[in-house]
Amino acid sequence: MKHLRLWAVVGAFSLLIALALSALARSQGAAEPVFSGGSYLTTITDTEGNFGSRSVITLHADHTMLAVDSGQQGPTFYFGSQLGDWKFVGKHQITGTTINFAYPLGPNGQGVVRTDYVINLSPDRRHVTGTETVTDFSLQEQNPFGEGGIPVASAIFHGERIEP
Repeated sequence: MKHLRLWAVVGAFSLLIALALSALARSQGAAEPVFSGGSYLTTITDTEGNFGSRSVITLHADHTMLAVDSGQQGPTFYFGSQLGDWKFVGKHQITGTTINFAYPLGPNGQGVVRTDYVINLSPDRRHVTGTETVTDFSLQEQNPFGEGGIPVASAIFHGERIEP
């Protein structure tokens, strides 16, 4: 009888530990969906639906991101590739911020440009939609992570994952 009680206590304790570990695993899994990243070919339009450019947005598994735009070398704007970071803000929604440099040939002259992204992933992660907001800052006098700057553009994009 003594051994039976001991095994009952050990069994109950084991069940309690298993339930606690299961709850911990679920809570950690809910914090951020598993996403190994990917690259998306996007079409960018203005808020009226007029074509702006094409872009490749790459979201790396380490939460860095890269964006390359077909309009980088003019004729209206002259800027470099965009580099930055991203994070999940919902099950299928990501925010990201990139920085690039505007070159003197552009209408606002030389500067640091911040682009803020809101990216919505389809459940299968094969398609994206979202918005990007572009703000230009003085190269020498302004912090691109702070307030101020000149709003340059707001755009809408949609795209498809680039598959091997």
